[in-house]
Amino acid sequence: MKTIKIHKEDAILVLIDFQERLMPAMENNEELVATVIKLIKGCNIMEIPKLVTQQYTKGLGPTIPGIHEALGKYRPIEKTSFSAMGEPAFAEALEKTGRKTVVLAGVESHVCVQQTALDLLEKGYHVFLAADCVSSRQNSDKKYALKRMAQAGAFLTTCEAVLFELCGDSRRPGFKEISALVK
Repeated sequence: MKTIKIHKEDAILVLIDFQERLMPAMENNEELVATVIKLIKGCNIMEIPKLVTQQYTKGLGPTIPGIHEALGKYRPIEKTSFSAMGEPAFAEALEKTGRKTVVLAGVESHVCVQQTALDLLEKGYHVFLAADCVSSRQNSDKKYALKRMAQAGAFLTTCEAVLFELCGDSRRPGFKEISALVK
């Protein structure tokens, strides 16, 4: 059965290729980075596990400093496959969490993010794409990638919507911190 909501107990944040040599070329990259950091910090507050990929680190560099710092302790999963699911270490790490709801963010929208989303959907995962946490070099590539992923069954949402959906109630732990984070 397809879920239509993000449930904290079943959610995982997947961050695709926010790397030093990719990010300067991304459309609206400063706003993108700020929003992704907010998403990471909110997921930290809500204790959501995270998986991070890096595409061919030797050529594209490590995860950018701001995102690296927001993540805290993590081990990026190296990949050469455009889809993270094409990297056995990623697929195994994801399966090991037992979580089936993937909140997805990354670059580039029309390449690694899209191929990851499509493969996740084929494998029965529920994909929630934080549309304000993805980018491409060209806005048209992002636009059509979002459309294609939605047509395939991914839910398009935003950073703030994800964080408040994870809270679910203003009386829950983390709500005040999330509210302060999004202001």
